[in-house]
Amino acid sequence: MAKKKVKLAVARNRLKRISRESFRLNQHDLPNIDIIVMAKKGSDNLSNEELTAQLLKLWQKLIRRCNGC
Repeated sequence: MAKKKVKLAVARNRLKRISRESFRLNQHDLPNIDIIVMAKKGSDNLSNEELTAQLLKLWQKLIRRCNGC
């Protein structure tokens, strides 16, 4: 998580924790590829539920895109 996008360390750490937990719960469905999570500006303003929902949507998109990988 870039300091330029998310200023406070507390917010960066929260985003990391939520993204790691989301990955841990969905890793068995994900393809065997390297994944880098990059935060957009303003993502620290989202609630935990909104972040989890966004990540779930992204995991599903990645699964659909890599079915042929």
